Amino acid sequence: MCGIAGLVQLDRDVRLPVDELRRTSAALARRGPDGEGEWISPTGRAALAHRRLAVIDLSKAAAQPMSGAREQQVLVFNGEIYNFRELSRQAEARGEEPATSDTAVLLGLLSREGLRGLARLRGMFAFGFWDEVSGELWLARDPCGIKPLYYSTSGGCLRFASQVKALEAGGGLSPAVDPAAVAGFLAWGSVPEPLTLRSAIRSLPAGHCLRASIERGVRIEPLPSSHDEGDPESLGEAIDESLREHLVADVPLAVFLSAGLDSAMTAALARRHLPEPPTALTLTFAESRGGPFDEEPGARAVARALGLPQIVRTITGEEVRALLPEILAAMDQPSIDGFNTYLVARLARQEGFKVALSGLGGDELLGGYPSFRGAERLRRRARRLARLPGLTALWPPLARWLTPRRPKVAGVLRHGGSLAGAWFLHRGLHLPEELPRTAGGAPCHDPLLAAWERLSDAILGPVGGLLADPFRAVHRMEWSIYLRNQLLRDADWAGMAHGVEIRVPLVDDRLRTAAEVFGFEPARSHGKRELIRRLVPELPPAAFDRPKSGFQLPVADWLEPEAAGRPVGLQSRRLARLVLSAFDVDPDAPLS
Repeated sequence: MCGIAGLVQLDRDVRLPVDELRRTSAALARRGPDGEGEWISPTGRAALAHRRLAVIDLSKAAAQPMSGAREQQVLVFNGEIYNFRELSRQAEARGEEPATSDTAVLLGLLSREGLRGLARLRGMFAFGFWDEVSGELWLARDPCGIKPLYYSTSGGCLRFASQVKALEAGGGLSPAVDPAAVAGFLAWGSVPEPLTLRSAIRSLPAGHCLRASIERGVRIEPLPSSHDEGDPESLGEAIDESLREHLVADVPLAVFLSAGLDSAMTAALARRHLPEPPTALTLTFAESRGGPFDEEPGARAVARALGLPQIVRTITGEEVRALLPEILAAMDQPSIDGFNTYLVARLARQEGFKVALSGLGGDELLGGYPSFRGAERLRRRARRLARLPGLTALWPPLARWLTPRRPKVAGVLRHGGSLAGAWFLHRGLHLPEELPRTAGGAPCHDPLLAAWERLSDAILGPVGGLLADPFRAVHRMEWSIYLRNQLLRDADWAGMAHGVEIRVPLVDDRLRTAAEVFGFEPARSHGKRELIRRLVPELPPAAFDRPKSGFQLPVADWLEPEAAGRPVGLQSRRLARLVLSAFDVDPDAPLS
């Protein structure tokens, strides 16, 4: 796990700003405190930089940028390839030199098979691969979008880096704010891919490759589909297999353990497969003691039942308030989430851990959110209400009067008639009609925000019959929007701010494919709780007794104690404005 950056000529008359690359690399230092490297093409066409967090092969042999024979091909790589040893054995059987790191395996795979070789990988990755002979750069990102990768094509040169703020720190790009990104953030609580807060910078879409050269310009194309290797006999077996694959490391692993079932299952499976029990890290908040959000009793019961060494750290709201400027400075793009991840990653680093397992993704994979059934119920109700004469015009003011503390209710008739719109009402932050007007006075009608009926087509694609299965459709939206644009992105910046690699074994492309093959059963029919009970019977009854409550930090209240006590939805709206202000953006300015 690392930070990567690079420059490539798109115009022969443009000289690469290497000093800018060094400033970008310096801004990535916290991602990779164990080493740094730089490579500049002899022809001056490309320059690559790397900041290393040493997790697999701690020797200098795994340092980056890593080059092949005669430096004709050079790689900078962020992520982990969990099946690298298997791929290395296959290459060795063909007479190639054995590889001691996943970086070396990836470099050899790209050199030998090109982009089609990526279908054989199991892991999380974002990389830049330069071929000096062809004069072409490949940027690629894993299918789930676990690792971020940002780029810009301004000024005759392609720039890329692991973080938006690192590209900004280079000093060669315009800091102009993208109004569509601001609108997207106000609508969702995160900036929707491929937008970023800066107009000059874009996110490489998950599961895609960018190819850049002077001769052919810049092209973006989807990565080859993953190959099927082995057929698990059940969804539970597929989960167990994914967890086992995610344990490869040359440093000790910890596990983030809350009172939730996803982290308990992750801890139990890790305990089952590791020779020594991993350390459980639990973060609790003094203000939550004894209440429904108190994580400590449930987490302690799980750790005790599994025989895990556990470190419990209690933090107060006052301590969090003091850390908020530091957290907001580390936040790479505006988000209303990630604060708790930052704090538990901070605990991991303080305790000497570089790698931690997380249960993130379990709700998206196994239908754990209310939206999996609630979106379809809301869609049906909205359609019935819309048939009542005259109600469509009366509904918004009536809803605002009846439910002033639930402002999204006003949008039920306008947006709730489609499954995508109904899901947005579960997941979104502000209604499109609530967003600031454009400078010309017209409401903001960006397609991501207003045309909810098009959203299902954009996210779900031309999949025949998918919309006839609301569970699958909601899964695809939760996985492709909320998980990718918010939870995974937040896990990246929040963990890497402390040089901690957060692994997410429940976010795995082969596992997700298996879940679809099995129809998400038995989680779909019997619930996530029952699947986990069958898969890890070693968990104590206390793990299943706690009702699902979600994990909320009252960050907005800590920022503004005088306004405490607001409902969660209103708290999130206020937090969004406070976050934008921290990025020097006026949330009420016209979206021109």
